[in-house]
Amino acid sequence: MNSKRNGYNTTEQCTIVINKGSEDEMECTGYKVNRLKEACCYLFGVLSVGILFLVFHWKPEWSLMARYSKCPIRLAQAIILKNLHGELQTEFIQTKLVEESGLISLANNGVSYHHHHRSSQNSTQERDRTTSMNSSEDDDTVALLVDTGDETNMRYFCHQRVTYVWDGQAGTFSRLCGLDTGTKCSAFYEDFHGFSVSDQKKRLTVYGTNSIDIEVKSYISLLFSEVLNPFYIFQIFSMILWMAEEYYYYATCILFISTISIGVSLYETRRQSVTLRDMVAHTSQVQICRENEEEETIDGELLVPGDVILIPTNGCMMNCDAVLTSGNCIVNESMLTGESVPVTKTPIPHSHDISSSESPYYNPDEHKRHTLFCGTQVIQTRYYGSEKVRAVVVSTGYNTAKGTLVRAILYPKPMDIKLYNDGLKFVLVLLGMAVLGFIYTVVILAVQDTEVKDIVLKSLDIITIAVPPALPAALTIGIVYAQQRLKKQNIFCISPSRINLCGTMDVICFDKTGTLTEDGLDLMGVVPAKGPSFEYMETVASQLPVKDLLISMTTCHSLTRIDEELCGDPLDLKMFEATKWTLQEPTDIESTNFDMLMPTIVSPPVVVENDVDVEGKENGIGQSHGLEIGIVKQFPFSSGLQRMSVVTRTLGADHMMVYCKGAPEKILSLCSPKTVPHNFQHVLHGYTSQGFRVIAMASKPLEPSLQWHKVVKINRDEIESDLEFLGLLVMQNKLKPETSPVIKELNTACIRIVMVTGDNMLTAVSVAKKCGILTPRHNVIMVEAYPPNVMTRENIQWKYADNLQNDMEEDLEPAQESLNAVMVEMDDTPGCTYHFAIDGKSFGVIREYYPYLLPKIAVRGTVFARMLPHQKAQLVEALQELDYSVGMCGDGANDTGALKTAHAGISLSEAEASVASPFTSKTPNITCVPTVIREGRAALVTSFGVFKYMALYSMVQFISVLILYYIQSNLGDWQFLYVDLVITTTIAILMGHTEAYPQLVAQRPPGSLVSPCILASLLIQVAVTAAIQAGAYLCLLSQPWFVPLDQHHDQNKNILCYENTVIFLVSSFQYIILAAAFSKGKPFRLSIYTNVLFLISLILLTACTVWLTVYPTDPVAHFMKLTIPDIPMSFRGVILSFAAGMFVISFFIEDCVVDSKALKNCLRVLRCKKQPKNRFKLIEREITANPNWPPIGTTNMASGFEIQSGLAGDKLSEDS
Repeated sequence: MNSKRNGYNTTEQCTIVINKGSEDEMECTGYKVNRLKEACCYLFGVLSVGILFLVFHWKPEWSLMARYSKCPIRLAQAIILKNLHGELQTEFIQTKLVEESGLISLANNGVSYHHHHRSSQNSTQERDRTTSMNSSEDDDTVALLVDTGDETNMRYFCHQRVTYVWDGQAGTFSRLCGLDTGTKCSAFYEDFHGFSVSDQKKRLTVYGTNSIDIEVKSYISLLFSEVLNPFYIFQIFSMILWMAEEYYYYATCILFISTISIGVSLYETRRQSVTLRDMVAHTSQVQICRENEEEETIDGELLVPGDVILIPTNGCMMNCDAVLTSGNCIVNESMLTGESVPVTKTPIPHSHDISSSESPYYNPDEHKRHTLFCGTQVIQTRYYGSEKVRAVVVSTGYNTAKGTLVRAILYPKPMDIKLYNDGLKFVLVLLGMAVLGFIYTVVILAVQDTEVKDIVLKSLDIITIAVPPALPAALTIGIVYAQQRLKKQNIFCISPSRINLCGTMDVICFDKTGTLTEDGLDLMGVVPAKGPSFEYMETVASQLPVKDLLISMTTCHSLTRIDEELCGDPLDLKMFEATKWTLQEPTDIESTNFDMLMPTIVSPPVVVENDVDVEGKENGIGQSHGLEIGIVKQFPFSSGLQRMSVVTRTLGADHMMVYCKGAPEKILSLCSPKTVPHNFQHVLHGYTSQGFRVIAMASKPLEPSLQWHKVVKINRDEIESDLEFLGLLVMQNKLKPETSPVIKELNTACIRIVMVTGDNMLTAVSVAKKCGILTPRHNVIMVEAYPPNVMTRENIQWKYADNLQNDMEEDLEPAQESLNAVMVEMDDTPGCTYHFAIDGKSFGVIREYYPYLLPKIAVRGTVFARMLPHQKAQLVEALQELDYSVGMCGDGANDTGALKTAHAGISLSEAEASVASPFTSKTPNITCVPTVIREGRAALVTSFGVFKYMALYSMVQFISVLILYYIQSNLGDWQFLYVDLVITTTIAILMGHTEAYPQLVAQRPPGSLVSPCILASLLIQVAVTAAIQAGAYLCLLSQPWFVPLDQHHDQNKNILCYENTVIFLVSSFQYIILAAAFSKGKPFRLSIYTNVLFLISLILLTACTVWLTVYPTDPVAHFMKLTIPDIPMSFRGVILSFAAGMFVISFFIEDCVVDSKALKNCLRVLRCKKQPKNRFKLIEREITANPNWPPIGTTNMASGFEIQSGLAGDKLSEDS
């Protein structure tokens, strides 16, 4: 029996996991108000003079835990969310009154709150439980709510612009979804015909307005947020302290500079908010259908999921995600995907129009060719007769595709959290030093009978000196300048924090088509199939007979005319233009002649020399003169299906034809075996191994009784089966001229290169060889893996090239399970390494059945072919799990997932405002990749250099003040100003202007602030600066003319003394010398003399300090509180000699000691480092140590059934 406490079961869950299995997974812990704890917090807040409230402002989760008590999640009034990165955030539970009838009808229209919608990958069984129009499971929606009678009280919270609603039945918070989850494709036709005004208002109460609002805070609000920042709180504390110590000039100057800094920060913050708001803002009037078929124009912000909207003929900007149910749309999606080629959108297939390989449930990724996404521009629409283009709204506001991308900008992943944490560690170390200085100051001043007030002020002052609050911010200095330089080179960055990560890049993944190779493919020729063999290649496509092969080239595409210009996929354009046929969008009268839904017509040139034979007439082609072929229905290209098809009708013909094109291995599986040439594999291998892109064509006639109104609802599987193989299109995919030099540069820099493409395996390998990703000394082992079937278990095979050749010539069965080509070019040369190449199917099998092999495949895999978009992202994630710093470069929508997943995704796009990836290059080639890496390295080295300088600046001043405290002296007001403003501020601002070195090198910059080299540099330099200052001080004491300070109770009268002058001058030189020493040039930045402003500032500051040392005028000496006139000229030379010694030693340390192999070896021995930290290095070492792996020529079964034992031991070692 459960015990009770506070009115609830103690066994009830206080913590749950929401969004389980997704990148947004969070732990959610419930809390409720505790009046006693709340009263105590207010009391302590008052007693601490508001300090506790300030801490609670910085750490809201601490405030919640201090004032609230943990409770079951169902009773929670507030929650603490912990994401996958360990960040804690607080949200308060809200309630909203909603009409129950509206909610029930809302659930009936496909919105489900079931707990099984944690991810988009729902099982069919779970989906069957989803509430639909025909379902009576209304109680599930009501379970979300607290019933109060006629109205219901909905409990929810909003986190990062996403609403989560309490599901009482599941005992969890579920994300409030639209129709994008758990809705059958057929429901868009059967269940959604428009809402009444009252029903729409009820849904609007639940979903809120359809808007992507970017909050632009007022200057007053921003001011309070900025001033309460820990940095400025520390500054305010410091200024009060300096005022109390009578440093009026210094405090006033710092106040002035801080005011300017705050003003600039407020202006920039608000300007960026306004820019983002203007970029995403869009308001428009939308025409919708009501339930009684009436049309009404409403504000776009009033749209809700389930509304039926009408797309204007002249196009529009979409302000929601909607599924197309009638008509076609030509859409520009460059704002979201970076893809500048217009995309044709077709109606979503009905339940009986869905292939067996497709899910009957709507999924935005699977059905993107039928979805109009928010933020995209509809250019044109196509419709039949008077029927209008309709779409059903599936998502609104921040739940749309555009909203998701905007949220990624507003709440970016903390990719650079390690650097930030390292910065905080340094601050804590300096704080520890400050505590030691605090104790030293208290003891020294107490022994000298100093007044308590002075002891308190000076001991607190030592903390403000030792701990520079802007230290973590120094890590961003290099980023700011690097972003400006990237922009000048047409590379735009929407996530600046990732620039530093570019400097640590280990591996770069490249898409092939449009990235490494040209966008446009040149048609090399057409290889017709005739009977059991192929005919000779026809290099002039327009000279082909007017038969099915030629007609398939003219009709099987998604081209359209926009402003009289033919637009569409570059491959389709090349294919169609080679035929010299014409394409037109006919009038309504012409559409009626064809009695078809999508009236796009193609026709041959006026003069056609080729005669049409009997076969052509039988296929409904008729005479070539006046020939017109209409495209009745189009099944768009799908990356998952790797094909597209069209249904056509020739004017005057008695039946329709199906034409299909796609990946050869996919088309092969759909064709009748008797129509496939016996040498298919051999011919295909011959072209793909030379790097050509090969497209297969097929066709079949439909029954004459099949009319267009049946065709528009026909099942895709029904028409894409038992096809007649027509031939091959051989496309020449030329390398971009910039590709090979860039690949060579990356190889020289020892940056690993991976090709991830959707193209054929052998084509990908050939291109990899041509561009230098694979060299002649590289052994290529291509792997094939098969899932289990009724005959065999799952297995993985490794083969040699000669075995493959025999397989391809002998095994001609077209219905084989998988065409995972395996080719091995073995080189027995000592020192030669091998690389894996694998296709998407095998990659999926290995992820599912051989997960222990995936790390090795990821480490040695170089070519990944036939990869689906989500598999590209999975590969990037696999590399990241091995501690690689991963970059991804691609040009199309299929790469968007991988671009966002990578540490540095670079999209080749002309859309400057694209949010498809962190980086967008308007230069359409991969020269941007080494540029981004170079700038990333320069930014990283600059940030570390400035960080080291700021840390050393604090320690130099800390040492100076500790020495002067020993004699009850200190630096003067204007001396502090000279050091902090004239020297340090000038240097910190200009230090980062040094540009990146133009060449990439194999050496990597340190990736961490706590790397041994950086720590060694800091510790050695601190020791040297302390020794120099102590040496100068002791040297002063030994001078015969030296008179010790006659200590006075008025601290200001103790400043003018020999000790102060010597320490001030020596330390001033140290600030300048350290800045120069930390401004390294090669191999990551240009030499210091190229940074002209910085060099001039160093020269001027050095000259000014030398002048103050050697011969300042009496007014200047008096003003700066210097005793130089009383110091002999010979000792002034001694001061300069100490500065010169500091110069020599500091540069020797940075140039000869810190980067030396001897120091690194010593540090490795001291750290007892035996194994590398990165997982990929451990796996590489394991692979190298096992010469018997991979087991070439064997078949390995999962679950321990290895035909050859080469892998069994490996598997056991992995599992152990």
